Amino acid sequence: MNFKIIYDKPGKLRVRFGQYVFDKKQGYGLEELLGKRSGVVSVKANSSNGGVLIYYQGDIREELIEILKGLNRKALPEAEPSESEKLREANKEFLIRVAKKTAWHYGKRLFLPYDIRWVFSLVRAARYFYRGLDALLSGHLNVAVLDASAIACSFLMKGSGNPSSIMFLLGITDDLEEHTRKQTISALEGSLAMQVENVWLVTKDGDVKIPTKDLQVGDLVRVQDGAMVPVDGTVYSGEAMVNESSLTGESVAVRRTKGHTVYAGTALEEGSIVISVMKTVGQSRVHDIAKMIDESENLKAGVQSRAEALADSIVPFSFAAALGTMLFTGNTTKAASALMVDYSCALKLSIPISVVSAMKEATDNHILVKGGKFLEAFEAADTIIFDKTGTLTSASPKVTKVIALEGYGRDEVLRDAACLEEHFPHSVAKAIVGQALAEGLVHDEEHAKVEYVVAHGISTRLRKKKAKIGSAHYIFEDEKIPCTKEIEQIEKEEMLGLSVIYMAVDGKVVGMIGIEDPVREGAKEVLEDLRSAGFKHIIMMTGDGENAAKRAADALGITEYRAQVLPEDKAEMVVKLKAEGHKVVMVGDGINDSPALAAADVSIAMRDSSDLAKQVADITLLSEDLKDLLLLRSLSKKLMLRTKTNYQFILGFNTALMAAGIFGLMAPSTTSLLHNLSTMALSAASTRPYLKENLHTEQETPMLLAEPAKA
Repeated sequence: MNFKIIYDKPGKLRVRFGQYVFDKKQGYGLEELLGKRSGVVSVKANSSNGGVLIYYQGDIREELIEILKGLNRKALPEAEPSESEKLREANKEFLIRVAKKTAWHYGKRLFLPYDIRWVFSLVRAARYFYRGLDALLSGHLNVAVLDASAIACSFLMKGSGNPSSIMFLLGITDDLEEHTRKQTISALEGSLAMQVENVWLVTKDGDVKIPTKDLQVGDLVRVQDGAMVPVDGTVYSGEAMVNESSLTGESVAVRRTKGHTVYAGTALEEGSIVISVMKTVGQSRVHDIAKMIDESENLKAGVQSRAEALADSIVPFSFAAALGTMLFTGNTTKAASALMVDYSCALKLSIPISVVSAMKEATDNHILVKGGKFLEAFEAADTIIFDKTGTLTSASPKVTKVIALEGYGRDEVLRDAACLEEHFPHSVAKAIVGQALAEGLVHDEEHAKVEYVVAHGISTRLRKKKAKIGSAHYIFEDEKIPCTKEIEQIEKEEMLGLSVIYMAVDGKVVGMIGIEDPVREGAKEVLEDLRSAGFKHIIMMTGDGENAAKRAADALGITEYRAQVLPEDKAEMVVKLKAEGHKVVMVGDGINDSPALAAADVSIAMRDSSDLAKQVADITLLSEDLKDLLLLRSLSKKLMLRTKTNYQFILGFNTALMAAGIFGLMAPSTTSLLHNLSTMALSAASTRPYLKENLHTEQETPMLLAEPAKA
């Protein structure tokens, strides 16, 4: 491919291939191809003029030139746009749409005669009349009826000018709401798609872990208990109970066997399946999931639902005011003022936009919120419960002791433990696998089907022997494996303060693995700030023994904690606190936390949580920083403050306009104009950032971005 160098200075290179040499998808592909090169800071390709703008660091100019020279027009890479690119495109389309509407609205007054303008306005008004009539025939006296009445009244009084202005402003506010909603869905879609980074590819040589993005249609992928389905596919073998609530809203898991279709974003509660990939990353139903989150009535904030209900319920009062004015004054102009001004439009637009803007800002700060109701509930919560391991403690605990028993060697215990644990996402499992890898203890897949017993451990057959690995409760109480005096002595002398994992083979404990689980850096300060932010009860719950639990609680400054709790114990604690009148937040990361997460008023999963925990949780922190809980609290409080302020403004300003029209201080056209302008302005103001700074990016993403620079 031939190109011309337009700009060539150290750190910046701009070339041009020619108009429409590549299309948009190929442009995204070029951005991805060049962006992977070491030293490249950013790439922007423009399909309309064939331009490519590259910012880079270091001495890589010649390498970039060679790559560009080697491109083949018939084999250019293609890619989907990034989330930031989608937002830029959406902003550009929105601004163009508003500009076109504005130009048409004011331009036709200059170039079209009155009669033609009147016909255009009447044709456009037909849509509003249809909506209003449809609502009336359905027995509803709502905003659609009020809009239609106001437009009809303006036709009767003023001709085409005033109804045209009313419809223009209504159209702009509709566009603004739709634009904000699309941005939120796009942001949610991107966050949901990030959650499954690696998958187990089934090959003739065994299961191999690969990045999810490398999957191809037709590949076979193994999905285990507690894992999230990474892509849309058909069950090739196996059987599992799949929780599809993220897709359907139905919380009861469904049985899926060979031939059934499973979808990305759903999670396995129990069982194991191999799926044949139908659609790769970027093609799955993640968009549908994000759309459901945005639109579901069950997930709307209470303040949003109340605003929508109030908006419709207040319409009859607007008609009553118009009728009363007509009866008492006999003045149709004053009566029309009551129809030209209403509270409903502003309520129905500004409050939902405030909520979706808060959800989008949460996503910009790497916090996925699955519905506005959870922000509202988080603001009202007075109790927060934390799981210990992986939540208040480090997301990356470390193995510090490995003790072998019954003739086993230390390396053999660690290698076999890693072989069993590598299929499961818990932080302790990752610590064991990571330690074996660091010590070069490579293993083959020597076990049979692995059964994960939630919150307890793993059971399988290893080299034809029964093998189990897990907590003391699982090994000694559930499985009735003897706890010898030697084991008790090791616990007291060498494992004090550590979390202990036991490995048993054929009914005997053959190894003990001590896990050091230090508290997260800054966690104590975050908990203190949460108390200051209004959380009266901060509780830690863990399956660890009393010693490990007390050690962590003392380090964190927590006075309320529970040790050696099972999943059902955590859920019972949540239910008990709710029964006492508390609003409860549950923060966890493991499959064992799922019952408590489901029972809480608001459930929060950590970044490294199990897929099932993420799926059950109402909110997911996509960073490892517990300070995000403080950001979330601040965001939720500011959301509720903004909605309250919007309510007050809508009530005060529109009441003043209505009074001014009824008492003849303003013409209906003026009150209508000010009403619609205020609605549009309030809706736009409701998209303002809530937080002064974005904690995860250098600069906050504004709701309306300028058009991207041309390459």
